[in-house]
Amino acid sequence: MYLRAIRALALLSLAITISACEMSRSGPTANEILAGSVQNGGSMHVVLVDDRVARAANRSDMLGFSRAFLNAGVASVGRINPGDLLTITIWENVENGLLVPLGANSTVLPSVQVDELGNIFVPYAGTISAAGRTPDELREVVTRELARQTPDPQVGVRREAGDGATVSVVGPVGGQGVYSLGNSNRRLTGMLASAGGVQSDPGVTQITVQRGDMTGRVWLEDLYSNSDNDIPLRAGDRIIVEENVRYFTALGASNKQAQVILGAREQSVVDGLAAIGGLNGQAANPSGLFILRTEPAEVANSILQRNDLTTPQRVAYVVDLTAPEGLFIAQEFLLRHRDSLFASEANFVTWGRFLDSLSAGVGALADVITIIEIVDQL
Repeated sequence: MYLRAIRALALLSLAITISACEMSRSGPTANEILAGSVQNGGSMHVVLVDDRVARAANRSDMLGFSRAFLNAGVASVGRINPGDLLTITIWENVENGLLVPLGANSTVLPSVQVDELGNIFVPYAGTISAAGRTPDELREVVTRELARQTPDPQVGVRREAGDGATVSVVGPVGGQGVYSLGNSNRRLTGMLASAGGVQSDPGVTQITVQRGDMTGRVWLEDLYSNSDNDIPLRAGDRIIVEENVRYFTALGASNKQAQVILGAREQSVVDGLAAIGGLNGQAANPSGLFILRTEPAEVANSILQRNDLTTPQRVAYVVDLTAPEGLFIAQEFLLRHRDSLFASEANFVTWGRFLDSLSAGVGALADVITIIEIVDQL
């Protein structure tokens, strides 16, 4: 009988241990996160959010163009560029001219393209450098060269758009495509208007301009509210209109676990909770709401009130919604792109799972004891 009791207790211990190991949960507990703090030898800083911390951590995603974009100056769209197409019209004052057909007084050389070296070819005038000249300047050169072959020629040059004087626009606009640079769209807003205007939410839309190895980005709202951002364009620029791509990830004991789009340039923790349907009232610990992010050194120094940090730091911000000013703090603390919003579980949920597992273990033990009794009787 004594041996049977020892065996039963051992089996009970094993059953409880196995059941406890198999308990499912939505993530680490608040205590487990706190145990991983720098203060406890871990690699992340755990910071309780108050008014000071909220002010130090809140940074709007400020975008803007560099001085290289802002100081570029308005380009002259009258200059001819490699890739441009030209229409050249020639009049001759003789009946049997070099280029003008018999019975006509002029001829047109359509779609004369400026090559990559900036040159064009005109019959009887030869290869002529065109890039960098205005149409009037090129007309004078062509006239001078033809005058060597025919008396008193008259020349007209009209510049049409080509690959060398265009800007491409992609994204949610009225019409994506390649647009010619002209007097009306030499600046960013004019080119967006040429493309039919932006078709996405202006509050969260970003405009990117790529120029060679330089890239600049600005919020659409800031483009129209600050004329300095209406930068001059250059041939070959790429304009990319981007819809909202910023998100946070909701995890743990919330009513929704997913990546959630940040619906505004500034979205608070309260806004984020509303977007996911709030916390799970049957499981969440309202005093243990965590915002996990990696902060630059300067922000981490400000938050932690120190000045020795030189590398990005992992920070777990804690918002206690049960505190007297908890909801106000949650209204003031802003979420940022790629934040993780983790709602820890209440302690009673963990205990409830443990008790369920214990009950299952005891039930399993009763079955084992029954089997032992049957075996003993054999």
